[in-house]
Amino acid sequence: MILTFEDFPLGRFGTFGPRHVSRDEMIAFATEFDPQPMHLDEEAAKHTMLRGLAGSGWHLCSLMMRMMFDGYIGRTASLGSPGVDEVRWLSSLRPGDDLMLDVDVAATRVSRSRPEMGIVTFAMRMRNASDQVLLEAVSPIMIRRRAEQPAQS
Repeated sequence: MILTFEDFPLGRFGTFGPRHVSRDEMIAFATEFDPQPMHLDEEAAKHTMLRGLAGSGWHLCSLMMRMMFDGYIGRTASLGSPGVDEVRWLSSLRPGDDLMLDVDVAATRVSRSRPEMGIVTFAMRMRNASDQVLLEAVSPIMIRRRAEQPAQS
C-alpha cells in the first residue's frame, strides 16, 4: 500500500531501526566525505573536544535518510522535499552504536498552489541504544493526496 498525505495524522508516526554502525563504516564515510581527524584517527580524536573517534554529523544525516526511506518514504507517494528546516547534532555517533529513529508528524497542510499534494513536516530524533539523542531534525516532505472518490448515488 502506498502512503498518501492522508495517512500522516499529527503525532507519533513510528520508530525505525535498529541500524548498527561499525567503526569501519564510520571511517569509510569520513574518508570520502568529511576527513577531519576526529572522524578518522582514534589517537588524534582523543585530543579533540569529542574525546574519541566520532562519526561525522553528515554520516548521521545520511543514516537518518536511509532509515526514513526504509521505514516509510520508500512506500510513500513522495514528491520530494523543499529542504530541511533544522538539523541539530546533540551527541556523538560512536563505533558500534545501534541507532533508532523516532518520527513524529509535527504539522500537515494542503498546498495552496498545488491542491493535489500536501506538505507533511516530520520531526525526527536519532538515538543510540542508551537512549542518548544524537540528532534532531525537522523536515517537510511533499506528498501526493489521494484522488477524490466520485460521489455515491
